[in-house]
Amino acid sequence: MRRTIIIYGIAMAVLIAILKLVEYKYFVREVPLEFYIGVIAVMFTGLGIWAGLRLTRPKVIEVQVSGPFERDEQVVKKLGISKREFEVLELIAAGLSNQDIADRLFVSTSTVKTHVSNVLAKLGAGRRTEAIARAKEMRIIP
Repeated sequence: MRRTIIIYGIAMAVLIAILKLVEYKYFVREVPLEFYIGVIAVMFTGLGIWAGLRLTRPKVIEVQVSGPFERDEQVVKKLGISKREFEVLELIAAGLSNQDIADRLFVSTSTVKTHVSNVLAKLGAGRRTEAIARAKEMRIIP
């Protein structure tokens, strides 16, 4: 950001120097003032477009993956997460609702709620999103 501001300032200084070099005062007598105003407007419009494109360019962030995901089974056992609770956790991470999870696992919605509350308690989370974040930190889910 600081670099862009410096470049913008230098560009403005160059434009002012060019105007001074041409001796703006001497040419006002021969060419109408509107011409110079138009030239200045075009120069600053171009400079503004260039700066706008430069400032709003999306930044690309490269994430390096060290290889395929490997679940840390020791953490799963240490937390005491059952196989069914783990399935529910994966479905929560997939963004499914309690009803969708119940339909997919062929259990009742109240059973899913019980599994969800058990998973939240075992991960020490208050919400589903927090549970997903903690499970990812612990390398339980990808």
